[in-house]
Amino acid sequence: MQLTKGFEQAACIMALLATQNRGIPLSSHVIHTRVRSSQTYLKKIMRKLVVGGLITSASGNSGGFSLAREPEDITLLQIVSAVEGKIHTYPNNGFLDLVFSDFKPIATEGNSAINAAFDAADQLWRQALDKVTIYDLLCQTLGTVDVPKVDWNKLQLSPSEQATAIIDKIRTNLRSVR
Repeated sequence: MQLTKGFEQAACIMALLATQNRGIPLSSHVIHTRVRSSQTYLKKIMRKLVVGGLITSASGNSGGFSLAREPEDITLLQIVSAVEGKIHTYPNNGFLDLVFSDFKPIATEGNSAINAAFDAADQLWRQALDKVTIYDLLCQTLGTVDVPKVDWNKLQLSPSEQATAIIDKIRTNLRSVR
Protein backbone atom coordinates (compact mmCIF):
# COMPACT_ATOMS: atom_id res chain seq x y z
CA MET A 1 0.00 0.00 0.00
CA GLN A 2 1.24 3.45 -0.83
CA LEU A 3 -0.28 6.77 0.14
CA THR A 4 -0.95 9.27 -2.64
CA LYS A 5 1.07 12.41 -3.26
CA GLY A 6 -1.93 14.25 -1.83
CA PHE A 7 -1.02 13.00 1.64
CA GLU A 8 2.54 14.29 1.36
CA GLN A 9 1.25 17.66 0.18
CA ALA A 10 -1.30 17.72 3.01
CA ALA A 11 1.51 17.01 5.50
CA CYS A 12 3.46 19.97 4.08
CA ILE A 13 0.39 22.21 4.35
CA MET A 14 -0.12 21.11 7.96
CA ALA A 15 3.56 21.87 8.76
CA LEU A 16 3.18 25.35 7.23
CA LEU A 17 0.03 25.99 9.24
CA ALA A 18 1.56 24.60 12.45
CA THR A 19 4.41 27.11 12.17
CA GLN A 20 2.21 30.00 11.03
CA ASN A 21 1.59 32.78 13.57
CA ARG A 22 -1.72 32.07 15.30
CA GLY A 23 -4.46 34.51 14.42
CA ILE A 24 -3.00 35.19 10.95
CA PRO A 25 -4.51 32.91 8.29
CA LEU A 26 -2.11 31.60 5.66
CA SER A 27 -3.19 32.63 2.17
CA SER A 28 -3.95 30.00 -0.43
CA HIS A 29 -1.55 31.83 -2.77
CA VAL A 30 1.35 31.29 -0.34
CA ILE A 31 0.41 27.63 0.10
CA HIS A 32 0.25 27.20 -3.69
CA THR A 33 3.59 28.98 -4.16
CA ARG A 34 5.36 26.90 -1.51
CA VAL A 35 3.86 23.49 -2.32
CA ARG A 36 4.19 24.05 -6.09
CA SER A 37 1.18 22.04 -7.15
CA SER A 38 -1.84 22.95 -9.21
CA GLN A 39 -4.23 25.29 -7.42
CA THR A 40 -7.16 23.04 -8.29
CA TYR A 41 -5.50 19.99 -6.73
CA LEU A 42 -4.44 21.94 -3.62
CA LYS A 43 -7.98 23.27 -3.20
CA LYS A 44 -9.23 19.67 -3.16
CA ILE A 45 -6.66 18.69 -0.53
CA MET A 46 -7.41 21.73 1.62
CA ARG A 47 -11.14 21.08 1.32
CA LYS A 48 -10.57 17.54 2.62
CA LEU A 49 -8.58 18.95 5.55
CA VAL A 50 -11.39 21.42 6.30
CA VAL A 51 -14.07 18.71 6.11
CA GLY A 52 -11.85 16.50 8.30
CA GLY A 53 -11.87 19.24 10.96
CA LEU A 54 -8.11 19.77 10.82
CA ILE A 55 -8.01 23.26 9.33
CA THR A 56 -10.37 26.19 9.00
CA SER A 57 -10.78 28.62 6.15
CA ALA A 58 -11.70 32.28 6.17
CA SER A 59 -12.65 34.20 3.05
CA GLY A 60 -11.85 37.78 2.20
CA ASN A 61 -8.78 39.95 1.67
CA SER A 62 -7.17 38.88 4.93
CA GLY A 63 -8.53 35.34 4.72
CA GLY A 64 -6.77 32.06 4.32
CA PHE A 65 -6.26 28.86 6.26
CA SER A 66 -5.44 28.10 9.90
CA LEU A 67 -5.16 25.00 12.05
CA ALA A 68 -8.47 24.05 13.64
CA ARG A 69 -6.65 22.64 16.69
CA GLU A 70 -3.21 22.81 18.22
CA PRO A 71 -0.48 20.74 16.51
CA GLU A 72 -0.27 18.57 19.66
CA ASP A 73 -3.86 17.46 18.98
CA ILE A 74 -3.49 16.55 15.29
CA THR A 75 -2.20 13.07 14.48
CA LEU A 76 -0.87 11.56 11.29
CA LEU A 77 -3.81 9.18 11.31
CA GLN A 78 -6.22 12.13 11.24
CA ILE A 79 -4.41 13.60 8.23
CA VAL A 80 -4.30 10.25 6.41
CA SER A 81 -8.00 9.70 7.12
CA ALA A 82 -8.94 13.19 5.94
CA VAL A 83 -6.98 12.98 2.69
CA GLU A 84 -7.05 9.27 1.83
CA GLY A 85 -10.20 8.08 3.58
CA LYS A 86 -10.33 4.86 5.55
CA ILE A 87 -7.41 2.69 4.57
CA HIS A 88 -8.16 -0.96 3.93
CA THR A 89 -5.01 -2.55 2.49
CA TYR A 90 -6.43 -5.88 1.29
CA PRO A 91 -8.73 -5.25 -1.67
CA ASN A 92 -10.46 -8.69 -1.65
CA ASN A 93 -11.35 -8.71 -5.32
CA GLY A 94 -12.81 -12.22 -5.08
CA PHE A 95 -9.92 -14.14 -6.60
CA LEU A 96 -9.93 -16.80 -3.88
CA ASP A 97 -13.59 -17.52 -4.67
CA LEU A 98 -12.83 -17.59 -8.40
CA VAL A 99 -9.70 -19.74 -8.25
CA PHE A 100 -11.15 -22.18 -5.73
CA SER A 101 -14.78 -22.09 -6.90
CA ASP A 102 -14.96 -25.88 -6.84
CA PHE A 103 -13.86 -25.80 -3.17
CA LYS A 104 -16.29 -23.17 -1.89
CA PRO A 105 -15.96 -23.88 1.86
CA ILE A 106 -12.15 -23.67 1.61
CA ALA A 107 -12.34 -20.44 -0.41
CA THR A 108 -14.66 -18.92 2.18
CA GLU A 109 -12.29 -19.89 5.01
CA GLY A 110 -9.34 -18.55 3.01
CA ASN A 111 -11.14 -15.22 2.49
CA SER A 112 -11.92 -15.04 6.17
CA ALA A 113 -8.32 -15.80 7.21
CA ILE A 114 -6.66 -13.31 4.86
CA ASN A 115 -9.18 -10.57 5.66
CA ALA A 116 -8.59 -11.06 9.39
CA ALA A 117 -4.81 -10.90 8.93
CA PHE A 118 -4.96 -7.66 6.98
CA ASP A 119 -7.58 -6.14 9.28
CA ALA A 120 -5.23 -6.79 12.23
CA ALA A 121 -2.29 -5.25 10.34
CA ASP A 122 -4.39 -2.22 9.36
CA GLN A 123 -5.38 -1.74 13.01
CA LEU A 124 -1.72 -1.80 14.14
CA TRP A 125 -0.83 0.68 11.38
CA ARG A 126 -3.64 3.04 12.45
CA GLN A 127 -2.60 2.78 16.11
CA ALA A 128 1.00 3.68 15.24
CA LEU A 129 -0.04 6.73 13.19
CA ASP A 130 -2.48 7.82 15.89
CA LYS A 131 0.43 8.15 18.36
CA VAL A 132 2.38 10.67 16.24
CA THR A 133 1.30 14.32 16.15
CA ILE A 134 2.31 17.20 13.92
CA TYR A 135 3.93 18.75 17.00
CA ASP A 136 5.99 15.57 17.58
CA LEU A 137 7.27 15.66 14.00
CA LEU A 138 8.12 19.37 14.17
CA CYS A 139 9.98 18.93 17.47
CA GLN A 140 11.93 15.99 16.08
CA THR A 141 12.71 17.83 12.84
CA LEU A 142 13.73 21.11 14.49
CA GLY A 143 15.38 19.60 17.55
CA THR A 144 13.39 21.75 19.96
CA VAL A 145 10.14 21.71 21.91
CA ASP A 146 9.63 25.40 21.19
CA VAL A 147 8.36 25.35 17.62
CA PRO A 148 8.97 28.79 16.10
CA LYS A 149 6.05 30.69 14.57
CA VAL A 150 6.44 32.81 11.47
CA ASP A 151 4.13 34.66 9.14
CA TRP A 152 4.65 32.78 5.89
CA ASN A 153 2.53 35.43 4.16
CA LYS A 154 5.21 38.08 4.72
CA LEU A 155 8.35 36.09 4.03
CA GLN A 156 9.87 37.57 0.92
CA LEU A 157 13.27 36.00 1.32
CA SER A 158 14.73 33.39 -0.98
CA PRO A 159 14.15 29.82 0.22
CA SER A 160 17.74 29.51 1.49
CA GLU A 161 17.48 32.88 3.32
CA GLN A 162 14.17 31.75 4.85
CA ALA A 163 15.77 28.51 6.03
CA THR A 164 18.69 30.41 7.57
CA ALA A 165 16.30 32.82 9.34
CA ILE A 166 14.27 29.95 10.79
CA ILE A 167 17.40 28.10 11.93
CA ASP A 168 18.69 31.29 13.58
CA LYS A 169 15.36 31.71 15.39
CA ILE A 170 15.51 28.11 16.62
CA ARG A 171 19.08 28.59 17.87
CA THR A 172 18.02 31.75 19.71
CA ASN A 173 15.10 29.88 21.29
CA LEU A 174 17.37 27.02 22.32
CA ARG A 175 19.84 29.41 23.97
CA SER A 176 17.07 31.08 25.96
CA VAL A 177 15.74 27.69 27.16
CA ARG A 178 19.13 26.61 28.54
